[in-house]
Amino acid sequence: MLRFQSLQDRSSATAIWLGFVALLVLAMVVVGGITRLTESGLSITEWAPVTGALPPLSDAEWNRQFEAYRQTTQYAQLNAGMSLEAFKGIFWWEWAHRLLGRLIGVAFALPFVVLLAMRRIPQRLVWRCWVLLGLGALQGAVGWWMVVSGLAGRVEVAPERLTIHLGLALIIFVGLVWTALEAASGENRSHAPTGWSRAAAALLGLVFVQCLLGGLVAGNDAGRVFTDWPLMEGALFPPVDWSRGAAAFLHDQGLVQFMHRMGGYTVFLAVAVFVIQSLRTRLADGVPRVAMNLFGAVVIQALLGIATLMTALNPWLAGLHQAGGVFVLGLATWLLWCVRRSHPRLFSSSIVSATAL
Repeated sequence: MLRFQSLQDRSSATAIWLGFVALLVLAMVVVGGITRLTESGLSITEWAPVTGALPPLSDAEWNRQFEAYRQTTQYAQLNAGMSLEAFKGIFWWEWAHRLLGRLIGVAFALPFVVLLAMRRIPQRLVWRCWVLLGLGALQGAVGWWMVVSGLAGRVEVAPERLTIHLGLALIIFVGLVWTALEAASGENRSHAPTGWSRAAAALLGLVFVQCLLGGLVAGNDAGRVFTDWPLMEGALFPPVDWSRGAAAFLHDQGLVQFMHRMGGYTVFLAVAVFVIQSLRTRLADGVPRVAMNLFGAVVIQALLGIATLMTALNPWLAGLHQAGGVFVLGLATWLLWCVRRSHPRLFSSSIVSATAL
C-alpha cells in the first residue's frame, strides 16, 4: 500500500511538462530582454490577446500599425522619419515576444487539462498548478500595464513596471522548476536542519533580487553608461542626481548600475561561503555538487556581465547574460530544494548554527 501511494505521488509526465514550460519562460525572458535592447516594446500599441496572434497580413494592416506607432512619444523623439521597413524590424521582436507568451499559455493550459482529467498530476500539486496558471494570466495583464506606461509622455516603458513584469516572470519560473522537481520525486518527508534551509533560501532570495536589479538596469538603459570595470569612470561610486530623492534608486543610471554591481559581488561571496561550508561539513544528497554548479554558473554570469558592460551592451552578450541570470536562479532553486530534501543525519549543522544562519 505504501509503495502504491509513493508511485501515485510521483508523475514523470507532470515533471516533463512543467520543465518544458520553464524552458519556454526562460526563452521568454531572453526575448523580452532583446525587445528592450532594440527599443521594440512600444511598436505594438494595442492589446489584442486573441486577434493579435496574427501579424499584419496586408499592406493596409501594416500601414495601420505603423500609423498607430507614429502617434507615440517614442516615435516623435527617437524615431521620427522612420521608414515602414525599419518599423517592421522592431515590430517583429515585440510580436515574437507576445506570441511566445501566448504559446506558454497554451503549453501550460492544454496539458494541464489533459493531465488533470487523466489524474496524472499528484493531488498535492494540483493547487500549485492552478496558482501558476493564474499567475500566467496575471503576467499578460502586467505586461500590457508596462507597455501603457510608455505610450504617452515617455520614450520607453517605466523601469519599475518593467522590473515588476520581470519579477513576476521569475516567480513563475521558480514555481515551475520547484513543482517539476516535486512531481519527479514525490512528497518530501525529510526534516532538514533549519539553519541550512534558511541559508539556501537566503541565496535564492539574493539571486532573485539581483535579477530584479538587472531589470532596473535594463529599464534605465544603465548598461550603456560607465562601461569600465572595476571602477565607474575611475571612481568607486558614480555621481548621483539626488534631486529625485528616493526615486534615484529606481531611475538614476549610475546608482542603478552601482547597485547591480554590488548585488553581483554579494551573490558571488554568499555562494562561495555556502560552497566552502557545505564541503567542510561533508553534506550528502548531492548538496555540495549542486552548490558548486551554482558557484560555477555565478562566475560565468559575472564574466558575461562584465563583458556585456565593457562592450556597451553587445546584443549577443546581453542576451546570454539575461539567460544566465535565469539559469542561475534555476540552480539556486534546485539547491534549496536539495537542502530541504536532505536528511538531518547527513548534516553537521554546528557550523551553520554557530554562524547564526
